[in-house]
Amino acid sequence: MSKQTPKANLDTNQITDLRGKIDSIDEQIQRLINERASIAQQVAIAKKNHENHPIFYRPEREAQVLKAVMARNTGPLSGEKMARLFREIMSVCLELEAPQKVAFLGPVGTFTHAAALKHFGKAATTVPLATITDVFREVEAGSAMYGVVPVENSSEGVVNHTLDAFLGSSLKIIGEVELPIHHNFLVAEHTKVDSLSRIYSHQQSLAQCRHWLDVNFPNVERVAVSSNGEAAKRLQNEWHSAAIAGDVAVAEYGLHKLFENIEDNPNNTTRFLIIGREAVAPSGQDKTSIVVSSPDRAGALIELLEPLKKHGVSMTSIETRPERPNKWAYVFFIDMTGHIADDNVKNAIDDIAKIAKDVRVLGSYPKAVI
Repeated sequence: MSKQTPKANLDTNQITDLRGKIDSIDEQIQRLINERASIAQQVAIAKKNHENHPIFYRPEREAQVLKAVMARNTGPLSGEKMARLFREIMSVCLELEAPQKVAFLGPVGTFTHAAALKHFGKAATTVPLATITDVFREVEAGSAMYGVVPVENSSEGVVNHTLDAFLGSSLKIIGEVELPIHHNFLVAEHTKVDSLSRIYSHQQSLAQCRHWLDVNFPNVERVAVSSNGEAAKRLQNEWHSAAIAGDVAVAEYGLHKLFENIEDNPNNTTRFLIIGREAVAPSGQDKTSIVVSSPDRAGALIELLEPLKKHGVSMTSIETRPERPNKWAYVFFIDMTGHIADDNVKNAIDDIAKIAKDVRVLGSYPKAVI
């Protein structure tokens, strides 16, 4: 027994020394974060003194900061994890400058809620709304500064309601979020797992987990509800039900993960758009979205896309929607690489405008960073 004592003392002393170093570093980090916050407050004062309508949230600036964090990162933390830490530091500093109210497609606990927190950080005030239309109206009215809405899922395709909302709105796209979608099979503390009779989730989530459900719960009824947050909420009052939802719903409703990552496609990702009222300056790595009303003639789409090729602009996606109320008329939503301030992008859009019935730039904004 006595032979082990020196080694035990050495280990204890070493751990104590290492913990002392951590404490010292924590003090430095805390001091520097407060110093950063103080400078952020000085920025806010300068803006208020010199601008009539100061803008405190600058998407291009935040994208540049996060990219720089990832570029200089040396580990052992990954670049993305380090950027997430800085995202939260920037969030609390921005809250000191001017609290940010962000509307999102609710309820609480949805993947759109998770996207809002990922993009704006947990210091932002997030407000759940019932529909995509409500999110647009809240931002248009100035009741919320920004909005977060889903636009595309890698497995299930485009969210038509979001595209249609842009047709009647003057709002701009000011950012995007790409969120890996991992579905959890959730139960409440009082759930009788052996007696499950229903599984709640949004219809898209049920579709994205179809094969897993067929194998593991083939005889349990699948009930589509308005959102994954609503699915999680229902478990609070039912002992015979389970839900499929993400991590935010787990924490929000006090549920337990019976199974994790049950999605059929491990690369399942949803893209969300950040909507606002102000134009965004170039960040260095941007995208531009436009909506184009096409003339009704053969080869019209090919003509509309030719300027992109001519000016060396890379198109990243194109979607078609009916041009209401016109019968058999369509509009095209086109995403491309680059900013409207870039000569090639501007020239390409100018050339498209010469042959289209109408062109509107929905926004130029930073590509998703984390």
